[in-house]
Parts: sequence; C-alpha cells; structure tokens
Amino acid sequence: MDPYLLDLRRSTKDPLTDNNIIKADIFIAKFFPKTRIANLSNIKIEATIEQRALNISPIISKEEISKLIRSLLNSKVLGLDGILNKVFKVVALVVVKDLVEVASYCLASGIIPESLKEFITVVLRKEKKKNYFLLGSYRLIAFKNTLAKVLEKHVVNIMLKAVEEHRLLLWN
Repeated sequence: MDPYLLDLRRSTKDPLTDNNIIKADIFIAKFFPKTRIANLSNIKIEATIEQRALNISPIISKEEISKLIRSLLNSKVLGLDGILNKVFKVVALVVVKDLVEVASYCLASGIIPESLKEFITVVLRKEKKKNYFLLGSYRLIAFKNTLAKVLEKHVVNIMLKAVEEHRLLLWN
C-alpha cells in the first residue's frame, strides 16, 4: 500500500479502492472535469469589430530579460529545482545570452521545445482533514520549467504593454 495515498472512493456510497489506476481516474475526474462546448449559434452580433494588427517584435534583448529576471521576488522559487530567485538572478548573469537566444527563437518560430512544456504535478494532503478518503482532502500543485516561466512572464509583459498602448481594455 502506498503510504501517501490512502484508499479512495468516488462518493461516500461507493466502496474504498486500493487500485492505483482507479485512484488516478478519481483524481482526474475531480481535478480535470470534462467541459462542454457552448452553443453560441443563436447569438446575433450586430456591431462591427475593428480589427487591428499589433506588430510585436519576437526579438528579445539582453536588457529586457535581465530586467525581467531582476524583477523576480528574491524569496520565491521559480522552478521545481527549489532554487530561490535570488540564486537564479546570479546564475542568469552568466547564461543571459543563452536565455535571450532561446526566448527569441521560441517567439520568432512559434515553436516551444517539449522540455519547456513539461511539468510535474504533486498531490499533497491538506492538514487537519477528518477524512483522507475524500478527494477534497488533497490539493494539486504543478511545477513548471523555470525558463518557461520566464518566457511566459515576458510574453505577458508584452501583451500588457500592447493592451495599454492600444487601449484595448476600457476601464470605467
């Protein structure tokens, strides 16, 4: 028996199971429910939508990446390796040129290497729960690749700048 994952059941009426495949199915159903496609065919749009093309350069400069990395909070951890941002900031000074090349390649080609898409999901028990046989007694935490997080933050910054520059969102 796995000491970290007790027997589970789908509902309080179902019997407990120790089968890991069934346990995985229970977790999948709970945390990744199937979604339905909305039927929007009866919506009539009468407004004309103005289309704009945003010219965003896929080339990232060393200064942009360096500024982004400096903006990370020191006491936080970006990736699964558990290395604090404070340490990552020092290492980044050495590898910033490589970071820029990889980031520029990803943005220019639209291709994201498989290693940047990988993540690890960990199941943790919530403290002080009465019944660890129920899924609500657990939580999922996903760890993403550190470089992927840096690239994601850079793209978000570009999008925010474009939104502000072109006044794409109207605030009341």
